[in-house]
Amino acid sequence: QVQLVESGGGLVQAGGSLRLSCAASGRTISRYGMGWFRQAPGKEREVVAALNWSGGSTYYAGSVKGRFTISRENGKNMVSLQMNSLKPEDTAVYYCAASIDGVPLRNADYWGQGTQVTVSS
Repeated sequence: QVQLVESGGGLVQAGGSLRLSCAASGRTISRYGMGWFRQAPGKEREVVAALNWSGGSTYYAGSVKGRFTISRENGKNMVSLQMNSLKPEDTAVYYCAASIDGVPLRNADYWGQGTQVTVSS
């Protein structure tokens, strides 16, 4: 089993930045695909960014491309999401996810509990 714990969420003004971190425990995630998802009130959960086990292949949703950067530190069993130029529409609960095979783009094998990101206008 893998436990994922997110941190770094909060309230920020539009145009600001936040860095989300996901700490994994229970098992090394060095061979897992990792991703960040978000869910806003009344909306479906959507993938924001994801990367494969080596970090050599990444995916970004069109709405965040050029503003968000996903990265991983396998030695620390952590994944991060740097979010710049935040917009009010980025407001959501953000979830860290891990997939045993492939990259999590729709579903994942493990999920964190989520961290709230609120962007004020």
